[in-house]
This record gives sequence, C-alpha cells and structure tokens, in this order.
Amino acid sequence: MRLAAACLAFLAVGCAMEPLAAEDASSKRPMTLVDLVAMPSLSGPDLSPDGTQVLYTLTDPNWDRDRHIPHVWRADVATGAARRMTAGVEGQTDPEWAPDGSAIAFLAERDGDEHKQLYLLPSDGGEARRISDHETAIAAYEWAPDGATIYFLADDPATAEQEAREKRGDRLNRFEEKPFRHVWRLDVAPDAGAIGEAYRLTEGAFTVRSLHVSADGRRILHDRFASSLLDDLPTAELWTMAADGSDARQITRDNQVFETGARLSPDGASVLFVAGANAAGESYHNDNLFVVPADGSAAPRLLLEDMPYDVRAARWTADGRSIVFRANTGVRDALFRVDLASERLTPLTDRAETVSGWDYDAASDTHVVALDGPTNAGDLWRLAADGAMTPITDHYGYLARTFDLPRQEVITWTGEDGVEVEGILTYPLGGRDALPAPLIVNTHGGPASTDQVAGFSAWEYLPVAAAHGYAVLRPNYRGSTGYGDEFLRDMVGSYFNQAHKDVMAGVDALIARGIADPDRLVKMGWSAGGHMTNKIITYTDRFAAASSGAGAVNWISMYGQSDIRIYRTPWFGDTPWVEDAPIETYWEHSPLSDIHKVTTPTLILVGENDVRVPMAQSVELYYALSRNGVTTRLITAPGEPHGWRKLSNRLFKGNLELDWFATHALGQDYTFEPVPTAEAAQADDATDAD
Repeated sequence: MRLAAACLAFLAVGCAMEPLAAEDASSKRPMTLVDLVAMPSLSGPDLSPDGTQVLYTLTDPNWDRDRHIPHVWRADVATGAARRMTAGVEGQTDPEWAPDGSAIAFLAERDGDEHKQLYLLPSDGGEARRISDHETAIAAYEWAPDGATIYFLADDPATAEQEAREKRGDRLNRFEEKPFRHVWRLDVAPDAGAIGEAYRLTEGAFTVRSLHVSADGRRILHDRFASSLLDDLPTAELWTMAADGSDARQITRDNQVFETGARLSPDGASVLFVAGANAAGESYHNDNLFVVPADGSAAPRLLLEDMPYDVRAARWTADGRSIVFRANTGVRDALFRVDLASERLTPLTDRAETVSGWDYDAASDTHVVALDGPTNAGDLWRLAADGAMTPITDHYGYLARTFDLPRQEVITWTGEDGVEVEGILTYPLGGRDALPAPLIVNTHGGPASTDQVAGFSAWEYLPVAAAHGYAVLRPNYRGSTGYGDEFLRDMVGSYFNQAHKDVMAGVDALIARGIADPDRLVKMGWSAGGHMTNKIITYTDRFAAASSGAGAVNWISMYGQSDIRIYRTPWFGDTPWVEDAPIETYWEHSPLSDIHKVTTPTLILVGENDVRVPMAQSVELYYALSRNGVTTRLITAPGEPHGWRKLSNRLFKGNLELDWFATHALGQDYTFEPVPTAEAAQADDATDAD
C-alpha cells in the first residue's frame, strides 16, 4: 500500500508540463540544425568529497575535425562559478576527484600516448601529468579510499600468437575474437613526472566490465563475463576479491541475468545491483533493484516488486539503511529513496523536466542532477537533504534567451485494446494558428526505452521541425520501459503485437483534437524506431512520407547479422537455428513479409559500420521497395556505426529527412543548411543510391 501511495503521489505532481513564463519573442529566432548539432553536451557529474564542488565534462563542437571534443569542467555548488580545467586538443573524459579532493583524475590520449591513459591534475588548476603507461587503453577506473591507489580496467594486450601473425603479415580479423578485459591496480606516484607501478589483479578466460572499491578499501566488487561479446551478457556474475586480487569469492550464481551498477554497502556486508529481471530471476523485465549478501550466502532479494518504473542507477545512503536511485517513470526520470526494512518508497524530485544526469554524496545526503526539458538541455542543480533545489551551472540558459522554442505537452490516449498509452506532443511554432499541422511521428529506439520531455536531441531536431511548421508526436508504445512489466512484455512472443497499433491510436487522437492534418502525416525513427517505421509503412498507407533509420526489415536474417541476440530471443520464442524453430513467428513479425503493401515514399539511412542493425537490413528494404516501384532512396554513411558520430553527417541526416518530408508530404522545396566551414563540408562523404 505504501508503494502504491508513493507512486500515485509522484504521478500527481509530475504528470504535466507547465508552460514557462512568456519572454519577449521579438528578439528570438528559430533554432537551426547547425544550432542543434553544435550544441554542447554536459555529462558525468562527480561531486567533490566535501560536496562543495562538482566535476563534469562539456563538449565543444569542432567542425574542422568534424566531432565534439570533451573537456573537464569544475563548478562551485553554492555559487555556480564554473571554469574549464583542461584544454587538450584530443579531449578529456571521466573526471573523478581524489578522495581528499586535492587532485582530479581523468582519461585522455595526448601527444606521445599510444592509448588512452590516466592523468592527474591539481584541483586548483595547473598542468596535468600522466600517471599511467599501460600497454592498452584504460577503459574505466576508481580511486581507492586512501588516494594512493587507483584500480582500472583494460583489455589484454596482443598474445604471442597474435604478434606472430602480425610479423608474418597476417592482419586479417578473426571474427568475434575479442580480448578479455581485466582489473589492474596502479600505485599513484607522488612525484611529478613519475609513472606509477601497475599490477594485474585478475587473469583468465573472462572479462570484467565494472568494478567498485569498498569503503574501507579492503575488497573490490566486480563482475565477470564469459567473454567480451554482448551475447554473453547473461553470463555475468558478481564477485569480490581482496585489494591485492586474492581471496576471490563469487556472489551471484548461474542466474542468466546481467547485473549492473553493483555497489557494496558502507559496512561491506551487502551488495546492491540493478537487473532486468523479476523475483524468480526471469529476464526481460524493467530494470529492478536487488540486494544480496556480500558473501553470497543467500539469493538476491528483489526490492519494490510492484514498482512499475525502470531503475537506471542506485547508491547506498551513509547509514546503509536506505538506497537512493534514479528511475525512468515514462516521460521523465526522477529520484527516489527506499527504506530497506519497510520498502517504503519516497519520491525525491517532482520536476516537470527529466533527470538526465545524477551524482550523490552520501556523507552530506546531497544530490547533483542534470535537468533536461523543453527549454534547457541539462544544466546541473543541487538537491539538498531538505528537498531544496538550487541551480548550479548555466551552460544552457542561452537556449531560452536566444531561440523561439516550441511548446511540449505530455498527452495520453487509449490503445486499441483499451490500455492507456503516453507520449509527448511538440507543437509547431505559431501555436493554434498553425493547426491542424503536418505531423511527424517519431518512435524511439530500444524498444525497451522511452521518449522523454528532453527537447534538444540533434537526432530528433524537435525545435527545427517545429520551426518548419510540424507538430511532432513521440509515443511510448507497448514495449517501452517505465510503465510496468506487463506493458514492457507485450512484445514477448510477438514483437508487433500492440506497439504499432498504439502509435496509430495516438495519431488518430491528434487528428480528432484538430492538431494533426491527416493528409500530411510523416513517419520516422532510428533503430527500433526504424523497425517501427518499416512495420507501419506495411500496415497503413496513410503516411505521405517516411524515414527508416537503421531499421530491421527481416528478423530471420537480422538475428544472424547483428552483434546481439539476447534481447530478441524472447520476442520470438527461440533462435531460428534450432530444430522446429519458430520461423513463422519470425517471418510474421518481419516487415518484409508485407512489403508488397507499401506505397509510402521512404528514405532509408544507415551507417556502413553499423553492427547493431547492419546495413544489410537497409539494403533488403531498399531493394524490396525499389523493385516494387515505391519511391525510395538509400543513404549510407561510410565509417559510421549505429549512432553517427561526425557533426557533418548528423547535420545532413536532418537535412535529408526534412528535404524528403517537404517534397513528399508538403509539396515544398527545402534549402539544405551547409556545414559552417569548408573543411567540415569535405568530411561529409555520405553515398547514396536511388
């Protein structure tokens, strides 16, 4: 009962986006794609040991180098005074305070470095010095409480066999033969210019993906996987070992559940972790909180079994009696506290924005959160123990001051089977005078994810679409997280069960409200959003234009082409490779099975180095549409993975889609936004076939 009451209270205060106070719009202008692509990205807040300062990374766009470059910043929690701490041309990431606050560690690859190494910078500024000289790149690290030691993860170097192959000129890749990753200890040299000694702590045919040092520095909590392949994530188990690598003890056992975010309690007796499982250890559920004895003497205990939300990350409070955590509640993330003894759940935030970043200082019971919403892309705020929230940074204040930004509204509608569905509507600039408007329906990836009130993704370009007169619907269709396991697991056994019907019910609701023009509908999405686009153009001919981004069209071939299958097997019941395989289920839910029905002009976008939804899926879609006489175009981005990285390619993705939509849905011309420099323009080498 207490859980239900807490959830209802939270939903009551967080269910609507309140319009911001009106500002003088005469001096503002609409955002452009260049504005969005170039916008800095703030991430990784890390509170100082005394809770008075916060570190984070902030990116700068470099169009000549065609990428964002991250730098380490520090801000005063009380005054908000901020300064950039690093200036290396290649960028710096993952800043962490030394336990006494005297120095800042970060990862960087500077002149002379063959791989990413650890650097140390005095907290009051000055010259950073390299403190590691590891043979392979350092992937992650954590300070020991004494400040004299850092534990880090790094891939194993090349084996003698691999070196012999290299010497004889054999540079061919062995498919899925990836190095293991292990734990190392680095003694931090006190002298400037000195490199600390590094000692290997784990060795064997397994990979370690995360580590956490106990409060007393005596034990190291870590996970072990069968390999470095994503398909082996379910083999993960939690272990502890002594600080010197001895006395290794397994905590969780053979549960086929991927444990993440594991942390030892202050007294070292318990471990909390997050896993997408239920109390019985069955997978494909919302990510939940678990607690297990650190000696592995009992099975993990699921907390808040009836909570509908999806847990992102969690921390112990100082007394070890409670856990604070960040959870996806649908259209926004929020912070909560749960008392271990009673499992009483208490909401800590009730903002209209989403908590897009978070760090917690247990000693002072202070949180730092990044709040992301329609007018701010994630500036940092302080949440004190008494619940008071005060702003810290102002990196994104210019957005509301400079640009004419569209209004967002959280809306609900009823799915075909009577279930309530939630989504976010972005209105076109011009307000009610622009209605009914052409509607872009943009479905999120995952599919075990959600769209949230955050408004400044260059991938979705909401303010730019609004400036071009579009309304945008982002539906959290069946299969989304944060709405309970039944909602999420609607896809188990049948990927396209209610999901696409939820999307179309949302479209019909907006048409009924006079917001969407039924003759100017557009569909787009990336990854699982691309899967949805491919399904919907076979399901209905109501869309005037569509863009399929890195979408699957044939689940049978996709199963073998992708770098991960573990989340797909539950959708179809088994692999397509076993005797009596559920091939009919795979084919029934493949858009390719109904591709003959498509009439919608469809743009197809994909990275040539995409291993998650490989280019072959887009090629299958392109050939099927083009040979059936459907207007289509395939655009491939050389060198790009699943999420395109080059600034110029991100810019041209938006240009290509807006041009396609203007042509086929609006009957208008579109003017491409050029890259800001000629050098960056030359970096764009996307190819197309039509």
